Amino acid sequence: MSLHYLPPVKPSAIALGLVFSQTTELAILSPLFGATYQKAKQSHTKEEFLRSKEATSAAVAWGTSFLGSALQSYGVGALINATGTLSYKGAAYLGALIFAASNAPTFFNEILIEKRPLETVGVSLVAKVLETVGLSMFLTWWGTRTNPFEYSSARTGTPLSRNSFRAE
Repeated sequence: MSLHYLPPVKPSAIALGLVFSQTTELAILSPLFGATYQKAKQSHTKEEFLRSKEATSAAVAWGTSFLGSALQSYGVGALINATGTLSYKGAAYLGALIFAASNAPTFFNEILIEKRPLETVGVSLVAKVLETVGLSMFLTWWGTRTNPFEYSSARTGTPLSRNSFRAE
């Protein structure tokens, strides 16, 4: 596989998208880190805490969340570049499509099959909408293109850059 097929995205956009996603993900992972903090206060030595189940699970959760946020930031930035999205309205639509494709089935499952409380599902829903729609709008504001003059008008670029997501 060649890296030539992967669209370039500004590294600063990936880094800021990572920070944005981690901030919204903290709302979901905060109960886990609260239990870890309580365990750290109760342990007598640093080594005892580092060997605890809470420390291990918090490290695994944070590591996977960090890697997932970086990949999600790159993916959203690549989609913004590939579709030629320049407006906030187009970014909101793109984020909503990403949400519908990746997270909506999970919420239907949690509500209809698992019958989880609506408050729990609602908090997770808000965090995931912020993580998808908010991330795409934030990255549009920051800019994701490595060469911003590459798609300077609707008549240039690829056929993907001439669509309804593009600002006219």
